[in-house]
Amino acid sequence: MRRREFIKLVGGAAAAWPVAALAQQPEQARRIGVLMHTAADDADGQTRLAAFMQGLQERGWAVGRNVRVDIRWAAANADRFRSHAVDLLALAPDVVLASTSQSTAAFQKATSTVPIVFAGSADPVAQGFVDSIARPGGNITGYSVVPEFSISAKWLELMKQIAPAVTRVAVFRDTTAQSSLGQFSAIQAMAQSLGVEVQAMGMRDATDVERAIAAFASRPNSGLILTVSPQAFAHRALIIALAARHRLPAVYPLRVFVADGGLVSYGSNAVDAYRGAATYIDRILKGEKPADLPVQSPTKFELVINLKTAKALGLTVPTTLLASANEVIE
Repeated sequence: MRRREFIKLVGGAAAAWPVAALAQQPEQARRIGVLMHTAADDADGQTRLAAFMQGLQERGWAVGRNVRVDIRWAAANADRFRSHAVDLLALAPDVVLASTSQSTAAFQKATSTVPIVFAGSADPVAQGFVDSIARPGGNITGYSVVPEFSISAKWLELMKQIAPAVTRVAVFRDTTAQSSLGQFSAIQAMAQSLGVEVQAMGMRDATDVERAIAAFASRPNSGLILTVSPQAFAHRALIIALAARHRLPAVYPLRVFVADGGLVSYGSNAVDAYRGAATYIDRILKGEKPADLPVQSPTKFELVINLKTAKALGLTVPTTLLASANEVIE
């Protein structure tokens, strides 16, 4: 089966899984709760979920036969993260999958016993999810996409490489996410050495995003950086469109932003984290404990450049940057 067809199949069936499993599963079937950060119709969210479900399938888990998967979609809403976490735990799952730091935090507040596996946390030690990378020590472990907040400083360095005239940068962050604040602090710490003025911008809704970008873009030599957060994903189409309209160079944390028309990104492969999370959930369902499963950090970071967007912004991408890119979109 082609990858695109598989994603479509899994995405279309996602909403029906709980009902189908309820009707078909034997009593001994195991139960997994999944709290996703996007809306149910978000293509990137469906791609990640498909990778997770495929990972389970490859390890012998089949919905309707030996496992039930209950899925909730938070759509970047802080209240939904909290309420969905409580709802999922009320279903008495054997283990839960947390798609982001916010999902992890919501589960952490609601349980200290149910195993939690994250597939997108940023610096899980700094956020208090685990005692250490090697020895998580509690009921939480998983795969991180930003192992340490300090990696976020790379985005500012990348901005100066691809748009050296930029002297002021707006960093879009989710004020409800601790991870987003940590990423901003790392960027801020690097700013002075690069001669850049950094300004934090909160993301609450589309109106705020549009107004903030328009106001910031009114001054010359400006650029944007997005931190990893549910709000960044929820508003990515709008932010990419506004960056193009106001001719603002923008650096993004993951490839999906550049594939959707953004300028440049530097980050790990988020989909790989979901495949990895499936292996950890499989091991937990077979008797291992989260405390004994070390947190897995990404071993490869991808630099992706959109040359079409660079040309539209009047930017000439340095040949050294092109040579080091993992992918160039034309």
